[in-house]
Amino acid sequence: MFWEWLLGEVRKTDPDVIFLSEAFTRPAMMRALAMVGFHQSYTYFTWRNTKPEIESYLDELSHVTSDVMRPSLFVNTPDILSEYLQYGGPAAFRIRATLAATGSPTWGVYAGFELYEHVAVRPGSEEYLDSEKYQLRPRDWAGAVEMGRSLAPYITKLNDIRRRHPALQQLRNVKIHTTDDDSVVCFSKQTKTTEGTDTVIVVVNVDPHGARETAVHLDLPGVGYDWHETFAVRDEVTGASWRWGEHNYVRLDPSTEPAHILSVRPS
Repeated sequence: MFWEWLLGEVRKTDPDVIFLSEAFTRPAMMRALAMVGFHQSYTYFTWRNTKPEIESYLDELSHVTSDVMRPSLFVNTPDILSEYLQYGGPAAFRIRATLAATGSPTWGVYAGFELYEHVAVRPGSEEYLDSEKYQLRPRDWAGAVEMGRSLAPYITKLNDIRRRHPALQQLRNVKIHTTDDDSVVCFSKQTKTTEGTDTVIVVVNVDPHGARETAVHLDLPGVGYDWHETFAVRDEVTGASWRWGEHNYVRLDPSTEPAHILSVRPS
């Protein structure tokens, strides 16, 4: 097979070169491309927006295809402006960035996402109006930050959280937990480090239009605790701290903070 041969040859002379399989095709073909040697793969993340879709897809990427696929969770691309982003407002951008940054070791952002660009060329289309594929699009990045109209500071924070938490740099460690709300997703990631264990619990309200209050039910043995134990957590986004156990109350308002990214503190 051509790609298998080519990737093998490049790897012999330039092992640091990374190949991305930029193919939105059938799952079997995506896996086949990964098996012949592509280092990174596009995914269907852009179209996984509801709680059941997100839970199922994160579980699939972490446990079913992880032997061959290294998924890149792109929040948008030059060709894809999802309906979720078109109609979800700034909160939708924050929600998708949080899920992508914490759900996979590799995530991607295409220019304009930071500025909440969300207008499609026509109703029912996923094509950007004034697409950058056909024209130059100068943007005032600094001005948008100064006016509070940019997601860039939050993206910077997400990447800082990822750097500080090895658990978020792993693929095969997603554990889905239960919540009582159809729009609140919870999962944890855990890994061993030279200093002990790094555990991160992510809770996200995927409804960009309304606040949600619910209970989060943790599988405590799944995060290294007995059922009766409690432990300290710190929200890496806001700095707030709580004690959590098996059952935990959350209120997530997309107009302020639609997600908790909780680091488990040492006892």
